[in-house]
Amino acid sequence: MKKHQIRIVGGQYRRTPISVIDGDHLRPTPDRVRETLFNWLQHFWAGDFASRRVLDLFAGSGALGFEAASRGVALAQLVEQAPGTLAALRAVQARLQAPAIRIHAGDALAYLQSLPQASFDLVLLDPPFGGQWIQRLQPLLARALVPGGLLYLESETTDITWPDTWPLLRQGRAGQVHYALRQFAATQKTGNNGFSASLPDTSHSLSESA
Repeated sequence: MKKHQIRIVGGQYRRTPISVIDGDHLRPTPDRVRETLFNWLQHFWAGDFASRRVLDLFAGSGALGFEAASRGVALAQLVEQAPGTLAALRAVQARLQAPAIRIHAGDALAYLQSLPQASFDLVLLDPPFGGQWIQRLQPLLARALVPGGLLYLESETTDITWPDTWPLLRQGRAGQVHYALRQFAATQKTGNNGFSASLPDTSHSLSESA
């Protein structure tokens, strides 16, 4: 099986090569899109990566999860089930020796269903196209994200309906791939008086073409 390489574009592990197996239907997020995403995160997190916990649900090549680890997040949890892809991920993990990286071998749906509580600040969702994965996972994403947490997703279409609790913050397009950043603005109760309030709506969009 032939391989080609991409590289981590920023942070502590910048320029580290990542091998991508041709024929495994992997679609690594392009360098420019990764740079755009992490510029967005730099803005919304005010530069605070060190306290953030990130979940990469369809890790694939690991481009997004390893990039998050390189930027200094507290946890980069990668989920993948294809054996060959898992072996490649673990090879990069061993090379980086990054304490923040964790790799779980398993199915994304089952992983979300098994979470005991929401604890992630960012979910990276770049599933295979054509399987309606985003629609299938949408009802379970609140099991992973803390209120105010962020969801980054890539898809082949923008024709996906999102409830008001998922305002759009940013969006762009690279070729046939649409990518976006949404916020989990869940209604939550205060601990003192039981008043229900929504998180502030900071949504606005910025279109980027590649």
